[in-house]
Amino acid sequence: MYIVYVSTNTVNISFDENLLKEIDEVAKSEFRSRSELLREAARLYIERKEKWKNIFSSFDKITENSKLTEKDVLNEIKEYRKSKSRKN
Repeated sequence: MYIVYVSTNTVNISFDENLLKEIDEVAKSEFRSRSELLREAARLYIERKEKWKNIFSSFDKITENSKLTEKDVLNEIKEYRKSKSRKN
């Protein structure tokens, strides 16, 4: 078994009093520290941003190859929504 040491840095961050209270309540309810909760929140945020970046990148490639414009896409969305509302 190997022990891996990860270097960490301490940062100062300001929160609104009410938000900090909510953070502490969630951390306490999950039996973890404020730092653990905020680290996970940051990781999840970064993962989500990366997923959206990949989605938009894929969309850019598709539209580039198909010569679709933003207006074409918006029109398709509008037509799809109209068809859904007619069914209901």
